[in-house]
Amino acid sequence: MATLAPIEIQAQAFLFDMDGVLISSLGSAVRCWRRWAAMYGIPDAENFDLPHGVPARDIIRQVRPDVDADEALRVIEDLEIEDVSDLRVLPGVADLLASLPAERWTIVTSCTRRLADARLQAAGLPLPKRMITADMVTRGKPDPEPYRRGAEVLGFAPEDCIVVEDAASGVAAGAAAGCRVLALLSSTPADELQAATWIAESLDGVTAHASGTGLQITLPLST
Repeated sequence: MATLAPIEIQAQAFLFDMDGVLISSLGSAVRCWRRWAAMYGIPDAENFDLPHGVPARDIIRQVRPDVDADEALRVIEDLEIEDVSDLRVLPGVADLLASLPAERWTIVTSCTRRLADARLQAAGLPLPKRMITADMVTRGKPDPEPYRRGAEVLGFAPEDCIVVEDAASGVAAGAAAGCRVLALLSSTPADELQAATWIAESLDGVTAHASGTGLQITLPLST
């Protein structure tokens, strides 16, 4: 993967996915879902392949449509909230968030609010004033609803927002919402992220400066 010269762009706000963008909780997610799969009698549970970027309720509906989805969701949330030992903040995240005015960013995640709060607190990251979680939308990613809602709560048009994603479903959701999308290579190969506007290794080196006209953003890109 080659690194290109940084580019300068302007936007009004960032809409961040959480897992794989701000924090890495993949180890916890895989462990917990495999435990959950064993509890719910999923064949070959120890090798359960977790679909990245898909709301937990949708996963439950796919693999065990016969169970009480609310109860099954509570079980997986409890497991994941308790398992944060190897959760880590990803490169560049702390500096970028510290540079952004509170009204210029939010999180749009496929987690529920309960799990998102627990992970952000465990990571020591700030909670945005307004956050879009899986339990606040009718249709999750790859539907555009979550990112349209994210732009709406900040008071900006989707085309004035930069979505930051690492999953193909999230990239598709951001693009369908009308946002420009920065895809990060933290979990998904570049050839699955081609619907993104730009691709970068991480948020390391991404900078933003607030001005009277919005955010002046520098992106170090990859090909």
